[in-house]
Amino acid sequence: MHLRAFGAAFLCTAALSVLLSAHHSHGNYDLTTWTVMEGTVRQVVFIVPHSIVYIDVKGETWALEATNPQGIFLRGVKKDDVKVGDSIKVRCHLLRDGGKGCLLGFVTPMHGDTARGHGVEIEWD
Repeated sequence: MHLRAFGAAFLCTAALSVLLSAHHSHGNYDLTTWTVMEGTVRQVVFIVPHSIVYIDVKGETWALEATNPQGIFLRGVKKDDVKVGDSIKVRCHLLRDGGKGCLLGFVTPMHGDTARGHGVEIEWD
């Protein structure tokens, strides 16, 4: 009986680890190339498992996926560093399918407020 319970627990753990690794895959993105773009922040969503920054670039809205809020804040980013209406420059990896999204790597606030990190590039993922 104990052997069956151990076997069932092992299989559940293995299945869960496969699901989690699939969820955190960056396979949708072209990780070989960095793309730089500048735009205006439309919305910042700090949510688990992935935060998202929406920016308007030349009339198009882009969704930039980053790590979870704790991961972002541990890199030194403060919630107020990037706000709706701010200009930012980003470096990210584009979606392979050509969609208007990318894996956010670095953000440089360009809003003019040095207290909120103007001109300082910080890693977001």
